[in-house]
Amino acid sequence: MNTSPAAPRCPALHGASFAHRPQDAYDALRAAGPAAWAEIAPGVHALVVTGHRAALDVLTDTETYSKDARRWRALAEGHVPPDSPVLGIMGWLPSLLYADGADHARLRTAMEDCLARIDPHHLAEVTRSRALSLIQAVAPAGEADLMAAYCDSLPVLVFAELLGCTPALTGRMVRACQGIINAGPEAGQAAADFAGILAELIQARRAQPGRDVTSWMLSHPQNLTDDEVLYQLYCLVGAGTIPTTAWIASTLRLLLTDDEYTSRLTGGGITVRRAMEQVLWRRSPLGTFATHYARHPTLLHGVPVPADVPVMVSHAATGTDPSLSAGLGTECRAHLAWSAGPHQCPARSHASVIAQTAIEVVLDRLWNVDLIEHDIPNRHGPFHQCPERLPVRFDRSDSARYTYRSSPAGGTA
Repeated sequence: MNTSPAAPRCPALHGASFAHRPQDAYDALRAAGPAAWAEIAPGVHALVVTGHRAALDVLTDTETYSKDARRWRALAEGHVPPDSPVLGIMGWLPSLLYADGADHARLRTAMEDCLARIDPHHLAEVTRSRALSLIQAVAPAGEADLMAAYCDSLPVLVFAELLGCTPALTGRMVRACQGIINAGPEAGQAAADFAGILAELIQARRAQPGRDVTSWMLSHPQNLTDDEVLYQLYCLVGAGTIPTTAWIASTLRLLLTDDEYTSRLTGGGITVRRAMEQVLWRRSPLGTFATHYARHPTLLHGVPVPADVPVMVSHAATGTDPSLSAGLGTECRAHLAWSAGPHQCPARSHASVIAQTAIEVVLDRLWNVDLIEHDIPNRHGPFHQCPERLPVRFDRSDSARYTYRSSPAGGTA
């Protein structure tokens, strides 16, 4: 089978046009079938799955599809630009994201056990503390870009505390995460910086263990090596913070622009949770992700799939698949925003606590918030769906009202 795109003009899931109108690209892919070729970065192509049922088959059929990125034939043969911005996320690393079978089960067990030790009440407290500190900084101005001033930083700040980072490491981690997800020329260096930060953290926690995820993973009975710990943390922070940022931002945008919500906005939890679920269906924080590789040439709902080419799930497109029942509402959680199968996100509840707390703090602490720009493009890149900016105006407030005392770092023992 041919491992190159058959169509000379396959849709591009990158660049300014895609950032402004991603649905056009998804519609073009869907018109070609439940899976079709797309350019995900200059010179880099993948089969992108837009059909909900076809995506479920890829995500759950471990006999046919592997997560091991070392199978990527085009990369192994030198056909992927070495400076491609997608390599920071798609290149193989020794983490559970790229593992199959027993290797994946071993790493997943360590990850799930460590996440289970995080007290959800403590997580909400840490999130609220960090959120109020960020809001305190913008409250007196009466306007802010909530992407730059709030959404971008908050999830990373929370995870950095859970991992036991020092303030200096936390600041560096925020910058590195932003560089990776921007999928621009700086992505490769940002990925290297991020790995270096985690290596420093691991050495510090091995010398002085604490009540934090890094220390728990280092002492886990699965006996992970330092490299394995590093890349489990790499996966946890990247997959746990960047989509959560997009989830917070897209939900705030929905709450501030959709009449169905703005007429009822009082900061009530039911309205917030309903909007959060709608975003997971209609504007998934994961745009195109969940890369798999067929172990042998196969067919996916009639579409030829060559072996060892990236097969990626468009979580954004599967949520708007016209074949889905029109009666599916926000109470139904059959969307694929969390992925599915053995690689389903292990931090769903943690991300939900962070996102809901972050949104409620904004609605509670900033008065008469108005989004002052509505036609906002997404950030560039194929992986996540996130507004490029979120400029708002609100009533100026005395920043002293927002002073909040942080609780000590750490979770439950």
